[in-house]
Amino acid sequence: MKIFNTLNGRMEEFVSLKEGEVGLYTCGPTVYDYAHIGNFRAYVFEDFVRRTFEYLGYRVVQVMNLTDVDDKTIRRSQQEGVTLREYTDRYIQAFFEDIALLGIEPAEHYPRATDHIPEMVAIIEDLLAKGIAYRKGDGIYFDLAKFPKYGALAKLDKAQLKSGARVDVDEYDKENVQDFALWKEAKEGEPFWETSLGKGRPGWHIECSAMSMKYLGPTFDLHMGGVDNIFPHHENEIAQSEAHTGKPFVRYWLHVHHLIVDGTKMSKSLGNFHTLRGLIEKGFRPEVIRFLLLSTHYRKTLNFSFDALAQMEKSWQRIVNFQTELEGTLFGEKETPGLEDWLQESRSKFRAALEDDLNISQALNTLFEFIKEGNLRLSRGEIGASAANLISETLKGFDSVFNLLPRGGQGELTEEQKGLVEERNRFRREKNFPEADRVRKLLLDQGILIEDTRNGVRWKRA
Repeated sequence: MKIFNTLNGRMEEFVSLKEGEVGLYTCGPTVYDYAHIGNFRAYVFEDFVRRTFEYLGYRVVQVMNLTDVDDKTIRRSQQEGVTLREYTDRYIQAFFEDIALLGIEPAEHYPRATDHIPEMVAIIEDLLAKGIAYRKGDGIYFDLAKFPKYGALAKLDKAQLKSGARVDVDEYDKENVQDFALWKEAKEGEPFWETSLGKGRPGWHIECSAMSMKYLGPTFDLHMGGVDNIFPHHENEIAQSEAHTGKPFVRYWLHVHHLIVDGTKMSKSLGNFHTLRGLIEKGFRPEVIRFLLLSTHYRKTLNFSFDALAQMEKSWQRIVNFQTELEGTLFGEKETPGLEDWLQESRSKFRAALEDDLNISQALNTLFEFIKEGNLRLSRGEIGASAANLISETLKGFDSVFNLLPRGGQGELTEEQKGLVEERNRFRREKNFPEADRVRKLLLDQGILIEDTRNGVRWKRA
């Protein structure tokens, strides 16, 4: 499998540290508000990557942090007059509800920053002892001059580095390549922790270093996030982690590009700011929203629009209709010429697309070519019961990566319902249509709609 490693700026063969296992760290939410669709573009893609590795046979150990202490969470909790924990609990719960709606597979670990203060303090103490961090005024800072590799991930010009100049806010732009805060001394009215460093709280960047290394070790396989995290956040993670351990921090870095809305940056002031909950309230299905968020290669900007969502709805319905046809038709037994060759070729093309830098566009093309060929074979009456099962399993295999099909699928008929279907078939063979219609209505009263097709009787949930 080849992926584009941001660290080196080139395609590289992915080789995990442990055979058959991937250690994956994904930047999670800062829980000061509901996550918006730009956030979810990254989270859905990270889920796609996780599912891809699982499809390829890996076991994935994923850690996604929950940033529940930083400038934003503190400011918002103060504005509402509630404790930091009360405030962030609300949005952590909302986040878990949202990712469940989008079919995002749960990570193995969701560490909260406020539950890992001792681990952060231990790293900072070590950096102080090594002379790589220093105390100054209102906190403890990382000395950029003591880490010559600084800027490699973001490809920063060394002339931009301003060692000795300090920036204490958690987020800043490329104009401020300065020593960054590891620890902030307690301020009036702000939450703080009593530690060996004194009263205070961590800076934003140290949180991810402490939590990723606790659960994945000093060096791990893959770190992901949005391109906006490259600098300063990920650059600072590398500096403090490698200065602490003396080992490479992360072997592969993957970054997903921005989402824009109708060709413009998303902004509340422009009225084009969308949350998942807001889109669902407008009547859009979570599966269709997920589909749109997955529809563009991760290294390209994704343009969100309501027209695009409507188009995704049509494409999504094609997938659902094919699954419904396969699962809901009571096929007879017959030979399906060239079945194994067709299925194997489709699986090979699908895998090749995934292994080519997670080429989701090509993977989706393979899926829709598969559906087109399957529908053609259905229209020719070439598919029997055994073939339908194999085709359905292949479709579900593809969807284990996309996770676009409705959760639970069609389900199964009960034995009683199967008996009623067979009874209706018998009445039709005997040309006793009034009785056949009576049985059809009995099934409809149970939510089972029966249709007659050239491939056999088809049923679906009414």
